[in-house]
Amino acid sequence: MIALLVNPNNPLGGRALVISSKLQEAARAKGVQLRIVNAASESEIDAAFATLPGQQARALIIDTDLFFFGQRQQIGALAARHSVPAIYYRREFAAAGGLISYGPSFATAYRQAGMYAGKVLGGVKPSDLPVLQPAKFELVINAKAAKALGLNVPPTLLAIADEVIE
Repeated sequence: MIALLVNPNNPLGGRALVISSKLQEAARAKGVQLRIVNAASESEIDAAFATLPGQQARALIIDTDLFFFGQRQQIGALAARHSVPAIYYRREFAAAGGLISYGPSFATAYRQAGMYAGKVLGGVKPSDLPVLQPAKFELVINAKAAKALGLNVPPTLLAIADEVIE
């Protein structure tokens, strides 16, 4: 079983439902059960992690949520304490002790936004600029966290990682 940690109070909750339904489809295709675990406060995060062993969660996916980003130290510590491998959407989670992150490079996105701001300040109408998708995605692996969890990260995965935290 894999768990997905979501914030039910997220104003983009409809997006989370779409993502979770896609994850449910992918999990079913792989013969894995996916459980949604809700948390909207620090204490609910603690409670959510406490339920994972009883649910026999073998891994955890952290949904993209600014509340979770602000609680990354707590979430990383709980994942380590409960020995649950977790994947996150931003490199800062792995830097804070999380196992692995995969998501858009926010530094690259901020550069893109700066270039667009320069174009707008130079007279280009915003409506004339195309909508941009993330230009770069980052895979960050925390080898120290993997070792603490007793996981051996394949050398091929380490080789393609954008960053390996020792």
